[in-house]
Amino acid sequence: MSILADKSYKFAIRIVKLNRYLTKEQKEYTLSKQLLRSGTAIGALVAEAQYAQSKADFINKMYIGLKEANESRYWIRLLTDCQYITEAMSKSIFDDVEELIKMLTSSINTTKEKINEN
Repeated sequence: MSILADKSYKFAIRIVKLNRYLTKEQKEYTLSKQLLRSGTAIGALVAEAQYAQSKADFINKMYIGLKEANESRYWIRLLTDCQYITEAMSKSIFDDVEELIKMLTSSINTTKEKINEN
């Protein structure tokens, strides 16, 4: 398993646990569901990309994962600003999504460079 696949899987676990907290403790269902969808999609797309049919397919899957990570970042910020999660909770998970965004971007750019070399 790649580092990106491992980190995106662990991030999905954190998102599932955060969703559980938001629904049980905060009684927040709408925003948490959006975050659950986007936050768990990242790892699923990275897993899909591992069996891409081509480099273009790989880039496409990774780019969609990048979009989902960016959306997750939005929902985390919104949940924080609406005071559903504390600043401390937010910082930890926000740092994780930022790291995923950097890794996804790097993977996309590296693959594009390899395509251009050929």
